Amino acid sequence: MNLSMKWLQEFVKLDPMPLRDFAEAVTIAGSKVEEYHTEGENIDKVVVGKVLTITPHPDSDHLLICSVDTGAEEPIQIVTGAQNLKEGDLVPAALHGSTLPGGVKIKKGKLRGVESYGMMCSLSELELTVNDFPYAIEDGIFVLQEDCKPGDRIQDAIGLNDTQVEFEITSNRPDCFSVIGLAREVSATFENPLTLHTPQVKAGHGSCKEMLDVAIEAKDLCSVYSARIVKNVRVKPSPRWLRERLRVMGVRPINNIVDITNYVMLEYGQPMHAFDLRFIEQGKIRVRRAKDGETITTLDGVERKLQNSNLVIADAAKPVAVAGVMGGEYSGIMDDTQTIVFESACFDAASVRLTAKDLGMRTDSSSRFEKGLDPNNCLPALERACELVELLDAGDVLDAVLMDGNFSAEPRRIPLEADWINRFLGTDISTQQMEEILNRIGCVLEGDTVVIPTFRPDLEHKADIAEEIARFYGYNKIPSQTLGGGAQGQYSPRQKFDALVNSTLLALGLSEITTYSFISPKYYDKIRMPAESPLRQSVTISNPLGEDTSIMRTVALPSMLEILSRNYNNRNGAAALFELAREYIPTKPDELPTEKNVLVAGMYGNEADFFTAKGIVEELLNRLSVKDWDIAASSEEYSYHPGRCAVLTINGERLGVVGEIHPQVQENYEIDERVYCFSLDLDLLFCCTQADKHYTPLPKFPAVTRDLALLCSDDIPVLDLQKAIVRGAGKLLENVRLFDVYKGEQIESGKKSVAFSLILRSGEGTLNEEATNSVMKKVFQELEKIGALLRS
Repeated sequence: MNLSMKWLQEFVKLDPMPLRDFAEAVTIAGSKVEEYHTEGENIDKVVVGKVLTITPHPDSDHLLICSVDTGAEEPIQIVTGAQNLKEGDLVPAALHGSTLPGGVKIKKGKLRGVESYGMMCSLSELELTVNDFPYAIEDGIFVLQEDCKPGDRIQDAIGLNDTQVEFEITSNRPDCFSVIGLAREVSATFENPLTLHTPQVKAGHGSCKEMLDVAIEAKDLCSVYSARIVKNVRVKPSPRWLRERLRVMGVRPINNIVDITNYVMLEYGQPMHAFDLRFIEQGKIRVRRAKDGETITTLDGVERKLQNSNLVIADAAKPVAVAGVMGGEYSGIMDDTQTIVFESACFDAASVRLTAKDLGMRTDSSSRFEKGLDPNNCLPALERACELVELLDAGDVLDAVLMDGNFSAEPRRIPLEADWINRFLGTDISTQQMEEILNRIGCVLEGDTVVIPTFRPDLEHKADIAEEIARFYGYNKIPSQTLGGGAQGQYSPRQKFDALVNSTLLALGLSEITTYSFISPKYYDKIRMPAESPLRQSVTISNPLGEDTSIMRTVALPSMLEILSRNYNNRNGAAALFELAREYIPTKPDELPTEKNVLVAGMYGNEADFFTAKGIVEELLNRLSVKDWDIAASSEEYSYHPGRCAVLTINGERLGVVGEIHPQVQENYEIDERVYCFSLDLDLLFCCTQADKHYTPLPKFPAVTRDLALLCSDDIPVLDLQKAIVRGAGKLLENVRLFDVYKGEQIESGKKSVAFSLILRSGEGTLNEEATNSVMKKVFQELEKIGALLRS
């Protein structure tokens, strides 16, 4: 919701203050300011200029040389190509060094050899349109008809100096979608008087009761419908003050009648509509449900098919407007309109919201109605519109108001329990201070009862009253205190563990997914699960949505492969995904299954390979401080490639598997490139995680490095060699790193050369040659036990 600060001053007089201070004060009081800016703040050194003389350019058929009085001691010379100028015209003159909207800089220069010391501006160059100044022309220099003189700032001369403040209004505060509603909030915040105007309509141009008949047929969807008729309508542009206010509020001026309805909607928060009476057949207005299949062409020129749940404003034969959303094409105001009907109604919020959604159209009107409006606001808004008609000489208002429905919404009453409020807020506010705050927001105190104004539908309980008192008393004045209930909330060790797993995988470039725990029995066939596997015994859903969601999964891998397949077949070139999933292992009949937490990940694309997947697992285990885990090649995993798969274990228990998906499985999922996955038992991983971190000081003594080139059988895993080195070196080994594996002509068939770099260090002193050789001797002994020798 935008707010004009000039318009606000009409209701609340504020002392001059920086906009930042205003925005901070109202935000703290609960009316959040998103941003603010002053019109014309991006315009600099543009003034009113008076064209003194116009002479043809000596070297051009279309350029003119103008002498322009800009309020300085001497006129300046400006060369222009515009042909709509005459001597004596007042124009916007951008001087040398000026800035226009969009950051355009104007500097002096030469046009066809003649000096030009500035530029005369058009409407578009000032980011204005003919809607803002109807007397101007769209293509050409903006010739001013305002009361101004040469040298005046253009912003002041044309009223381009208002300040727009944008508020974020919550959906439970429909009253704040209006200038008056925001004025109430500002008045309460700064404790300045609120001045509201009671509309006065003179009318006296005859009765309208014989011209129009109004009735509500769908009383459950429309509580109030009121109308007044204006004859001898004089459609013309609105005065500048009204156009300025609409512009700063973000509404485009059109003509005086349409502008009046928009003005009242912004001022009162009550959407209105004006009908051309000649298109209302038989002079009847009926608020009814649409007939199934009935159509209406709305003001935007689109024919829309209606259904019985849609509320419409209809005449004797057809719908003329979609209630609360938009009028029909023949309900608009035209240049030859003579008699109009102003309507002001209160429609059911849910009905308007659903209708706008059904028809695929959301308007300023529907966005207000769908939040629930005050029916007591209908008549004042209608009177205000007619008052503006008389003020702008836009027509002759007829006597009487045509209406149907219940105008008197009863105010809600809530007991004022000062002691409870103070306990609830943790404050010590006096009853008198509470009453003063409630009076400031429009509530009335009747003894110990708070009478809630009908424009505040959000105040329903005593907790709402406490909130109102808190926000105007000042949240910053309420002392901080510990919540009751004893123990303070904190993350459990398991929650911290899951968060670390999640953040680590995200940092490694994987994206998290969430899949359904319900799967199809066919998924087990797609991953090549053996028919006799106990994992095929799944929990069956008694009332599934379909076969695809008929059982609880015992393996999470199929769910991951389904997502990878979907990405691949949607031409996503690469994907790296993970899920903290849950598998459901059946126990006994009529008992809940065992829920097993697993981490499953999958990837494909240019950078995906076995070593990438294995490296991700290693880094995750390192971040979780999991020690003494083993990895060994395996050809027994039915879903994985028999030669590109490894099983991870820890303390003899299976931790998980990592590898390339079996080609047949890839084919089943219609993926034409290699896919790599891994799965880890999160429950076992959590038990093996070392959550406590211990500080290790920086080493005081230098390290000793040794490189080993070993010759061994090709079938000995490198990991076995590394474990042998670790056993032999003991506590003095700080790090061991593989840096080369070689097979070639210099190595006999069936053998391989493996090279490691060792770092040895003692925390008690510098290692000498004797201590180092002793360590290396033990390393060689351990290597010999598994058949590895030092390469000569």
